[in-house]
Amino acid sequence: MTGMLSRREFVAGAAAITAAAQNRRKPNIVLFLADDLGCHDLGCWGADDLQTPHIDSIAAAGARFTNWYSAAPVCAPARAALLTGRYPIRAGVPGNGPALRASETTIAQALKPAGYATALIGKWHLGTTPDTDPNGHGFDRFYGFHAGCIDYFSHRYYWGEPKTVNYHDLWRDRTEIFEDGQYTTELFAREGMKFVREHRADPFFLYMPFNAPHYPMHAPARYHERFPKLAPERRTYAAMISALDDAVGQVLGTLRDLRLENDTLVLFSADNGATREARAGLDGKPATAGNNAPFRGNKFSAFDGGMHVPMAMRWPGVIPKGQVIRELGSHLDLLPTICKTAGAALPANRTLDGFDALPLASSAGKSPHDAIYWSSGGQLAVRRGPWKLVRNGKTFDGTPDGDKALTGDDALFLSNVEQDPGESRNLRHENATVADELLTMAEQWAQRVKEN
Repeated sequence: MTGMLSRREFVAGAAAITAAAQNRRKPNIVLFLADDLGCHDLGCWGADDLQTPHIDSIAAAGARFTNWYSAAPVCAPARAALLTGRYPIRAGVPGNGPALRASETTIAQALKPAGYATALIGKWHLGTTPDTDPNGHGFDRFYGFHAGCIDYFSHRYYWGEPKTVNYHDLWRDRTEIFEDGQYTTELFAREGMKFVREHRADPFFLYMPFNAPHYPMHAPARYHERFPKLAPERRTYAAMISALDDAVGQVLGTLRDLRLENDTLVLFSADNGATREARAGLDGKPATAGNNAPFRGNKFSAFDGGMHVPMAMRWPGVIPKGQVIRELGSHLDLLPTICKTAGAALPANRTLDGFDALPLASSAGKSPHDAIYWSSGGQLAVRRGPWKLVRNGKTFDGTPDGDKALTGDDALFLSNVEQDPGESRNLRHENATVADELLTMAEQWAQRVKEN
């Protein structure tokens, strides 16, 4: 269901899509992605101790989705699915490590035949060879880094020791560049604005996967000063998100100054939930700054805290403003949505797992997903309607047992997430038929997705 959408707005939204297709230039698409963001660490999602006015403005001017999911609770597979519209296993990236195969088709590659200029500014994390780096996957311009994370000021990766040598990782296309001492979030804002200005006359796709607020926990003092009353760990996390919000605002401001707002579909989301990893905390202790509540679990978890993420969409004249969309959606839907918006053909000769989600926001459409599935680190999960089943679930809550699968009855955990969003009560025995049906569906999906 949608929130407070009148019949007049419903009809107007449907008519607007037709008008957009007939009268406008091909729309631009700007996709912002945060990294390891707690679903409720935004003002428009209820945070009251930090401010995100620019991100909030996207939701206020369009639609905010409250049942949107990443396709994985960890970085690389989430990004592979987002870019291909295919489950991570199907796309060949079941976890962090494998590159996105050259044979996969990304959003950027799908948009190129439709005349789009394409750019990726930020974190890639899906390969470094000429056929698996961003330029090899259809992005005309790449400014950013290849690894899972880098130091925000030195732009070096150093989290692999002793297995991986400390190395520098900042690139413009395939040329290594050095901008030592400059904060990456601000560098990405600069490059995003530059790309928009240079392609104001073209239809363009700008994908900005920021590294904030992923560790290392770095932010300039001027952002810390915005939150003098917060505890140190939360203060740095809030400062990083504030810098991210400013960067989003700068790109949005450029669209406004160039009078491109009405011709641009803007989306904001995150790759997965906040983490409890010790390397994101203080004094070697598990991190506590990110807020996934009321959801259970954290980054890496198949419970909702791992991959229930914010999603906001704005397209003036097409998406009525101020909506709250409760229909089920997924990052798997982004490629079909963007291709339909751009008038680009969907990738052929492959299975796509997503659907065009724009009607959910523009004309009170219903989710086409019968169910959504996840497989990560030995966990298997499925959501169908209000029901969510997790097998061998792990919470990754920073405790000694957080990375171990639940045992006993809870090894198979059934929740009604509409009534119990925290997945706190196991209903598998009270609703044995539902549990059996969902487990069978999940096991059959797991077999199918490996075969195709």
